[in-house]
Amino acid sequence: MPPETPVIPAVVMQHQDMAATLYGQRAVLLDAPHARLHQLARLDERLRAHVDGLSIAGPAGTRFCEEALSSPFPGEVFTATVQALGQRDMAFLERLLSLAEAEPGTRDALDAAFGWVPAAQLRGITKPLLDSHVPMRRATGLEACRRHGVNPGGLLDLATSDVDPGLRATAWRTAGALGRTDLLPAALRALADPDERVRFEAARAALRLGDRQATLDALRTLATAPGPWREPALSCWVKVAASADVHALLKALSGDPASQRLLVRCAGLCGDPFYVPWLIRQMAVPELARLAGESFSSITGADLAALDLDGHAPEGFAGPDDDPEDADVSLDEDESLPWPVPERIAAWWSTHAARFAAGTPHFVGAPATRRHALDVLRDGFQRQRVHAAELLTLLQPGSPRFNTAAPAWRQQRLVADLSGA
Repeated sequence: MPPETPVIPAVVMQHQDMAATLYGQRAVLLDAPHARLHQLARLDERLRAHVDGLSIAGPAGTRFCEEALSSPFPGEVFTATVQALGQRDMAFLERLLSLAEAEPGTRDALDAAFGWVPAAQLRGITKPLLDSHVPMRRATGLEACRRHGVNPGGLLDLATSDVDPGLRATAWRTAGALGRTDLLPAALRALADPDERVRFEAARAALRLGDRQATLDALRTLATAPGPWREPALSCWVKVAASADVHALLKALSGDPASQRLLVRCAGLCGDPFYVPWLIRQMAVPELARLAGESFSSITGADLAALDLDGHAPEGFAGPDDDPEDADVSLDEDESLPWPVPERIAAWWSTHAARFAAGTPHFVGAPATRRHALDVLRDGFQRQRVHAAELLTLLQPGSPRFNTAAPAWRQQRLVADLSGA
């Protein structure tokens, strides 16, 4: 066995600590309303430098990662998994998989690490996971395939009918992302699955694979029932349903005070300029103002900060804070969104409204086309980029879904390839 590379412990510890911290920042940035791909790229380069430092340290880097697992937060699990995969340390990887089985809150970080490393580092690792008798490990193998755009073939078919509902849900998520149109008939049958999460993932997969009939009914049913899948189901449905149907359902929601944020968000997702005047009126409501501004931008493409259409928070407005004595410890969902100034935005709209035809879905200032979606993937804000990735798949059912959570350099390369196609 070759001797260990001499290391400076304080430096290796810093690599581990910074990698874990940056992973947490990255997880926030992936759904941030203010971040663009080039900003994600800057963070990813910093993260890559630190995980490379751990890799160069070899066994010493692994020891620091192991010690950090005494507090198995997501950043520590991500960093340790990247290290285990890079060093091909199967014993350490086994420990991390067992940890993820025992601590479901670490699963996303484990899966993210499989998506972070180059696909070549997963050779000889993913196949045994897919062949495992443990549902969680098979799901990890499927997640690795989804994140790298690799078709696991018949192993995916088997997973869609497994007895474990979590594995079935992951399988349908993977099938839709990979564009497995051969599984569309099975996805339609899965719309009757007894598990609500499986029904949602099967419906979203069927939508991405091209069905616009039974799938819309299933999504509407989920969207009109209370539960955790209501909002994601409605968010899918409004992007493809007929404008008259969307209008009827959103009008029904308007009578429910608890659904106002969902209503504002979906007005932006459906892209109909018809809702712009109503969104401008919601900007006068402090609790809805920033979200309404984001939905307005999602339709019109107007960058509120760049166009000087934003201002300060209303006097006296107090959102969630970090005071441990405060009973409300929730996070501010609209943090980093600009505060719109309704009067300025109304003036902007009166000047530009003529180029937005009501009833025609718009996305970031233009009708939703493949070319425009690719432009948004390259230059848009991260939440807009997530929407653009979905639009690309809906515009071309059966096409693989662009992974907006992949390392930024991988995304940049793929956007350039798709734009040149």
